[in-house]
Amino acid sequence: MVAESAPAGAADRSVDVVVGNEHGLHARPAARLVGLVNAYDATVVLTDLDTGRGPVDAGSLSMVATLNAQQGHRLRVGASGAQAAEVLAAIEALAAENFGDEPVRKVPAAGGSGLDIAIGLAVVAGAEVDLGDYVAGDNEVERIDDAVRAAGDELRGMLDGEHRGIFAAHLALLNDRTLLGEVRAAIEDGVSAPIAWKQTFDRLAGTFEQLEDAYQRERAQDVRAVRDRVLRVLAGAVEGAEVAGSADVAGSADAADVAGSADVGEVAGAILVVGELDAATAASLEVARVAGVAVRAAGTTGHGVIVARSRGIPLITGIGDIDVPAGATVAFDARTGTFDLSPDADAVRARIAERKDERRLAVEEADRPATTRDGTTIDVLVNVGAVPDAIDVRGANGSGLVRTEVLFGDRRTPPTVDEQVEAYRAIADALGNKPITIRTWDIGGDKPLPFLPQAKEANPFLGERGLRVFRRRPELLRDQLEAIRRTAAETPVHVMFPMVTTADEVAWALAELGPRDALEVGIMVEVPAAALRVASLARELDFVSIGTNDLTQYTTAADRTNTSVAALADGLDPAVLQLIDHVVRTAGVRVAVCGDLASDPQSAVLLAALGVTELSAVGPQVPLVKARLRQADLSQVDTAAVLAARDADQVRGLL
Repeated sequence: MVAESAPAGAADRSVDVVVGNEHGLHARPAARLVGLVNAYDATVVLTDLDTGRGPVDAGSLSMVATLNAQQGHRLRVGASGAQAAEVLAAIEALAAENFGDEPVRKVPAAGGSGLDIAIGLAVVAGAEVDLGDYVAGDNEVERIDDAVRAAGDELRGMLDGEHRGIFAAHLALLNDRTLLGEVRAAIEDGVSAPIAWKQTFDRLAGTFEQLEDAYQRERAQDVRAVRDRVLRVLAGAVEGAEVAGSADVAGSADAADVAGSADVGEVAGAILVVGELDAATAASLEVARVAGVAVRAAGTTGHGVIVARSRGIPLITGIGDIDVPAGATVAFDARTGTFDLSPDADAVRARIAERKDERRLAVEEADRPATTRDGTTIDVLVNVGAVPDAIDVRGANGSGLVRTEVLFGDRRTPPTVDEQVEAYRAIADALGNKPITIRTWDIGGDKPLPFLPQAKEANPFLGERGLRVFRRRPELLRDQLEAIRRTAAETPVHVMFPMVTTADEVAWALAELGPRDALEVGIMVEVPAAALRVASLARELDFVSIGTNDLTQYTTAADRTNTSVAALADGLDPAVLQLIDHVVRTAGVRVAVCGDLASDPQSAVLLAALGVTELSAVGPQVPLVKARLRQADLSQVDTAAVLAARDADQVRGLL
């Protein structure tokens, strides 16, 4: 499906632009670009100078999106035609604004419970639209055109909402001239309209699934969502009956109709069970009627998952191919990762009430110290990737991780020392001048920086990442360290170096830093080698902070962005916990954890029992983590049994 060559005709002129978007030129920003291109009397092509792919037709969303241009890649934009100069100028302006790409904020909206547990009657969405009764005629092209128009009307009705960018991308895909050309060509060869449409979109979805970037692979969900929208129209037009999508079933169907003889009064709403959750379904769900959503596929960056969580809808992913009877009462608990086909309704309702009370009380008492029942006080801080992350965070003792590569991730040029100081001051101010831990540039792998392009590597997660990059680009690190020193003169600041493996790297970083003055200095422990020899690495340090996300994926040899193996990358794997235990016992300095494990209240207690004294969590979890720690008696946690456990599931059982 990826175009190998551009439309006929050489470009009259060209410009080069840089992709600054966090996830590259994916569906939403690609749709903005395609819409702009098609508004001009010009032929425009794109070539990715970093990968050599292209040129492709910039007026086709499928071609632009599957070009797979990542953050930091340089694109050559060629144009010919009457308005070539004008369209190039407009594209340069759009690129300077990150192609209009604004990340969807994962903040629960009013109306949803925002909980991680639900019970309800199962509404099982079919994997495919039933085309068994479709009868092809001599007007298949007309049928497909009518279906595309009808589907377009549905999508245009969603363009005024919070997630309009997603549905604009769906609309652009629906009207993609390359795809429509393939569909019409297949129909002319004798294929029926539904089969021609399905085969074309299945091929495109397959292309997305073969892309290297995990976020881009999940865009196949958007392709299938557009595919099924049109297929439902086609099937409904022929059958003479409304064929409801999963959004319609969960949003407006009476739960009793689905459940048959089940007593709706026993449960609150329905649980929608889907293979994948597309954005349109997630945005259409009636929060008052839907108790939650269970997604068979793993992965947390799909548009549908993002939309559902932003609306506060309880959701669990990765339940697999379990057979869920339609109308059965089911329950899930995302905190424990369980999906129950025969739940004890009273027990689940009691747990839901407890979670609601837990959240309310945790927020009310967030400013209290996180002192356990046996007298251990744990500092609970917040992870920050932007200034708003530090605003109105209840109970945080400061920031245990300032992700500078995220803070300046939209920049096409390196920030100046003054610009960095301004941002660091703003974060400190928002946190009431409590200590902040600034991590130096952490790039590479799945974290590129637009202003520091890197050469393509066969295995970037095992290549130049974090501190390794700056051994050959020390000037950028020196500017950052100067900004950190200046900030530290006004407010408590710690500095932390990422992706450290050897004592030589620590020595080099300390030499670049120079006089410490009031700075506390530490490193990230993210690879098993650093964990095992932390005693030698930490001799001249004040602290170490364990990044459990990377430590887990390197220990289990499972890429956390690859849904095929993501389940193996479990932070509660005993092998990972044994490394954490080793770090705590041998480091000789303060040990913190700033990975995802620190945001889970249950895991936080275990980490504290192992001897971790500082946890840095995402903002909404800070009150919950502190509340759970205050309830815990660390002396009662059987750490020996946990470290000797068979697997992560057994660890959870022990906790």
